[in-house]
Amino acid sequence: MIVDTHVHLDDPRYTKDLEEVLRRSVEAGVTQWIIPGADPGTLERAVEIAEAHEGCYFAVGVHPYDARNYDRKLLERYIGHEKCVAVGECGLDYYRLLESEEEIVEEKRIQKEVFVDQIALAKEYDKPLIVHIREASRDSQELLESYAGKRGGVLHCYNADHQLLQMAERGFYYGIGGVLTFKNARKLVEVYPRIPRERLLIETDAPYLTPHPFRGQRNEPAYCRIIAEKMAELSGLSFEELTGICRENTRRLFGI
Repeated sequence: MIVDTHVHLDDPRYTKDLEEVLRRSVEAGVTQWIIPGADPGTLERAVEIAEAHEGCYFAVGVHPYDARNYDRKLLERYIGHEKCVAVGECGLDYYRLLESEEEIVEEKRIQKEVFVDQIALAKEYDKPLIVHIREASRDSQELLESYAGKRGGVLHCYNADHQLLQMAERGFYYGIGGVLTFKNARKLVEVYPRIPRERLLIETDAPYLTPHPFRGQRNEPAYCRIIAEKMAELSGLSFEELTGICRENTRRLFGI
């Protein structure tokens, strides 16, 4: 049994065929899913999906791109739900910052403020974090080390930054997705063996980051199997051994 620890089933691209997507997922051995909170506008949809499917769970959170729409009260409305397993995805993303220096400074300030508040929310409710980091490793690590508790979380779509390997000692796991299968993923392939096996998680980030050989198509949770096969190869483990380790890691972090 494989758990897709990061899949946006609430994305509109699944509206018409969600049940078929989940059927293919189960046929591929991917039988549990965690929907991260990213867009406040689709949180209720994520809750509905989780309530309608036994193996589905969700998190409450706001992606850094939506930091200006942050509403803590909305997250608190659902954080006590029996199927809410984490806070996030939250974090910092400096990839698409505005052009002027003044605007960049303000955007970074807002992202950091919202990130810190979600870290505080996770500590208050004893939930792990789902952390999004893009071109902001140093600032993200500083905030996590300053504010996060012992509960830890997962560095979603781990970007192969050597600096972030230190976070394993602070209770953080590493979400490995389709990027590992890309032909230009040399950096991640080289760093991957340095990640402790007891800190590995499998994720698709579907509908994004579709693994090879399906790049260019909509991603699906069934493709966790492709990712797990590549992880097993690089780990020197059988497919069953690798997926068993990741399943136990998922249980330990998220309690499912």
